This record gives sequence, structure tokens and C-alpha cells, in this order.
Amino acid sequence: VQLVESGGGLVQPGGSLRLSCEASGLLFNFYTLDWYRQAPGKQRELVATITSGAATTYVDSVKGRFTISRDNAKNTVFLQMTSLKPEDTAVYYCHAVRVNSYWGQGTQVTVSS
Repeated sequence: VQLVESGGGLVQPGGSLRLSCEASGLLFNFYTLDWYRQAPGKQRELVATITSGAATTYVDSVKGRFTISRDNAKNTVFLQMTSLKPEDTAVYYCHAVRVNSYWGQGTQVTVSS
């Protein structure tokens, strides 16, 4: 199983980024998919979840700004991030869970002027 994130980078406050995570080696349609993030010196935090039935949940700090979605035909989960703030700076990780749990390697998002 492999999860490969992409789309991170440096963006100014108020800007947008779209993260992608392409999965291989698993029955993608059946997995719940999450985006986590970890800022320096902080614990890893659950940001957004999308179930196999496409139900979504978000941590309060990103509600109204981030949108998680999935494309089962492409085995890919996305995180659209808008109105980015410096406190969104972190390494963002893709996570897939059903019976087993799998992680991507992470992609850095830096929000700074």
C-alpha cells in the first residue's frame, strides 16, 4: 500500500492550496480517508475526514475554509484549502483506514508573507 501526497508549498496568508493524495494497493472505495497535520513542536492533529459514503467532518479551526473530497475512480483524496492563515503551517499527512491504517509521507504547507 502506498499513499503519495502532493500540492504543498509556500503561500501567502489569504491564499489557497489544493493537496492531493493518490493511493495504490488498497480497495480505495471502502476506506475512510483523513488529512492530518503536524506543526513543529505540536501533536499531530486530525483536520478533515471523508468516509466511504462521502460524509465529511472537519476540525473547528478549518470549517468553512477547507474542503475534503475524494475521486474513487482515480484513487485520490483532495484537501482544498482557502483563506490560509500562518497557523495552518504544518506538514500535512494523508491517512487511510478501514481495518488497517496507512499513512503518506507528508507534504509541507507554509503560510507566510
